[in-house]
Amino acid sequence: MKYLSPNKKLTGNFLAGSLLAAIAMAAPQAVAHEAAAERIKQLEQSLQAIQVELQRIKSESAQAAQKVKSIEQTATQTEQKINSLEERKAALLDKVDPLTQRIGTDITEKNRMLHFRGGFTHQMNQRNGSSIQSIVAPVGAQDQAGKDGWYVGAGIDWGLTRDMWGFMPRTTVFAELMFEYKQFGNHVQGNALANAPTMLAGGSLNPINVTVSQFTLTASPKIKFFEGSKIRPWIIPAGLAIHVMSPTSEAITYLAPGIQFGAGVDYNIWKDFFIGIDGRYQLVNKTDGVNLSGMTAGGYVGIGF
Repeated sequence: MKYLSPNKKLTGNFLAGSLLAAIAMAAPQAVAHEAAAERIKQLEQSLQAIQVELQRIKSESAQAAQKVKSIEQTATQTEQKINSLEERKAALLDKVDPLTQRIGTDITEKNRMLHFRGGFTHQMNQRNGSSIQSIVAPVGAQDQAGKDGWYVGAGIDWGLTRDMWGFMPRTTVFAELMFEYKQFGNHVQGNALANAPTMLAGGSLNPINVTVSQFTLTASPKIKFFEGSKIRPWIIPAGLAIHVMSPTSEAITYLAPGIQFGAGVDYNIWKDFFIGIDGRYQLVNKTDGVNLSGMTAGGYVGIGF
């Protein structure tokens, strides 16, 4: 067995110590390097995640901007459609028939009217009576009034509904209350009862003049069309009429009921002032030998209120 010399042994120990020292110094550096590499890897992963999130946010922002743009385009198209509809509406209103279009502020559409009437009247039958031609007392002048005459009257229309209770728009139903005075002659020679002195007491033939007249009171529904127009035609489908005859019948009856039919047209001349024409027919049953059936035709002036 060989023994190393002291110098060689010392050199070997020195080399071994140096190696251990180098290993001891290198071990922490290797560990630190590995830790740094791991942190760098984590940072890279975090950056990638941030980039992905940024891309997602950019995509959502682009979609939101596209939606806003689409909404703005839709709003613009809607506004254009509204403007187009307004233009079409204005064009249609310009083309509406002036007889049926609604007019401006001159018509206030009041639902009541006071009207004053006058014109021509015609009776279907000549009149006899207690003081003119008589078959009861055929003494003295036996005269009759003519069939034609004139009339004056007045009435009031009271609005009930503007749309015929929902069945017909722009169709107003009025309740009309009207009275009129008709005259068929005021120089009709009277019989013995209208003689001065009466021939029944021995007087000579001296007939006085008798006025043949008639008073009529009616209550009727009146239907007016085209509410809001300057021209409004109307009809009376049927109404109640009470007639007062003068002179009375030979049975001393002075009242006779009947039915009234009518038609006419209103025209608005200014604000609440109207003019119109109308025709009416009164159908009356014969009462004690007197038939008061007849018609009227004339004009009227009305004031709305």
